[in-house]
Amino acid sequence: MGDPKTTWGAGEYPLMAEALAPASRLAVSAAEISDGERVVDVATGTGNAALLAAARGARTTGVDLEPALLALAARRADAAGVDVTWVEGDAAALPVGDGSADAVLSVFGVMYVPDHPAAARELVRVAAPGGRIVLAAWTPDSAMSAMGAVLADYLPPPPPPPPASGPPSRWGDAIELPGLLADAGASLTACESHDVVLSFADAREAATFLIRTAGHVLAHRDTLVSSGRWQALHDDLTTFAETRGEQGDGRLDLRLEYLLAVAVRT
Repeated sequence: MGDPKTTWGAGEYPLMAEALAPASRLAVSAAEISDGERVVDVATGTGNAALLAAARGARTTGVDLEPALLALAARRADAAGVDVTWVEGDAAALPVGDGSADAVLSVFGVMYVPDHPAAARELVRVAAPGGRIVLAAWTPDSAMSAMGAVLADYLPPPPPPPPASGPPSRWGDAIELPGLLADAGASLTACESHDVVLSFADAREAATFLIRTAGHVLAHRDTLVSSGRWQALHDDLTTFAETRGEQGDGRLDLRLEYLLAVAVRT
């Protein structure tokens, strides 16, 4: 990839995006996208959900903050022979017209927008009346949410969240999400938990993968190395993977739980 604009473009995040592709397949299926419909994939990343929607014949737009990821998504679209419009933009202020989508998707994307109410309002604003909104987000008890507690000992604290916001896993909380969407003008119609399973030779390989695909961690590598804490981070994430992982057949599986939610603009 080219020089990143954000930490999402640092490191090898596309490897993680590839591992998370099954969640995009479920999200696109849940959205019941049909030929000719208009679809907006918010925080599209490398384009997993957008490409699947386009393959169904949808007129698809993928929006993301990180131009390096959009460039990779565009190359993937060319290779797959599908047509997607790629737009650089913030999920809290989408560069998309009002009511311009029959289906709005966000797979492990909008959950990371700091201003939750603003992001929810944007999802609803771009959806046509009666349009579907399909989201995948890590649950509060997911391994990905728990990993944040490990990293917190090594990374600078994030800025305080805006009013009425909270942790990213709020989007994966079946109790919290209905209210967040209702305040924005959407009604939750279905939600269910699923897993993405990452398989590794052992816990140390898992820790290495988690670090190399986390741009926000790699952004602080020099500081952690100079303070003698880089190896400690590896060790703590190895212990984390050992604790959260499931051993079997000579492999370690790390099960990542997420909530798949479907809502309708009211």
